[in-house]
Amino acid sequence: MRRTFVAGNWKMNGSKAENQSRLEALVAALGQRQDIDMAVFPSMPYVAQCQQILGGSTVAWGAQNVSEHTGGAFTGETSSQMLRDFECRYVLVGHSERRELFAESNQQVAEKFKAAVDSELVPVLCVGETLEQREAGETQRIISEQIEAVLSLVGSDVFANGVVAYEPVWAIGTGKTASPEQAQEVHSAIRAQLAEANIAMAEAMQILYGGSVKPENAAAIFAQQDVDGALVGGASLKAEDFIAICDAAA
Repeated sequence: MRRTFVAGNWKMNGSKAENQSRLEALVAALGQRQDIDMAVFPSMPYVAQCQQILGGSTVAWGAQNVSEHTGGAFTGETSSQMLRDFECRYVLVGHSERRELFAESNQQVAEKFKAAVDSELVPVLCVGETLEQREAGETQRIISEQIEAVLSLVGSDVFANGVVAYEPVWAIGTGKTASPEQAQEVHSAIRAQLAEANIAMAEAMQILYGGSVKPENAAAIFAQQDVDGALVGGASLKAEDFIAICDAAA
């Protein structure tokens, strides 16, 4: 049976003081929970702070981005091995903001996925469509291409070491949310695509929903058969909201 996974993407938010308060609250409320998987993704300067405060708890931490390169003259980049030095377990790859704002292609995202797995990190592959693509009936094609780029590069056995997060771009930070039924439809299609490559991998794959997940809608989203958790954005910046979402996941 797949474990539920709740992950908090802090994006470019936070400070040492804010983070300390938030992280200490998470440790107090969630730090010994064993029934679900949990992780937070701070901005890169605060990864060490997460390591310091979350170490020894059951709340994991990761990074919001990673380079496809192992090292060298790539100013401003961070390698997967550097993340391992700070005991990161996870890393986001292909978030819609990286794809749109920083022009990351499907191929580059696939290479980042591979770099993460090669360093024994768990990549969380973000996929999703824009409002224009959804209205044009292209949701499944867009997501299929995003997944296929990674499968083609790494193969299904390596892909099994990751997590998939479906993020309808039109529902990120807009207050709009895909209905539970809409989320289930896309998650089911993703699992079906993965099953064509490897049935066992598809059945075991955690597929998260990301898109304005809040305490008020989390339970209905988690109740869907193929939704295995959430990649939480804004609500993860409030400890009480993130804790409530974790409670709903359990």
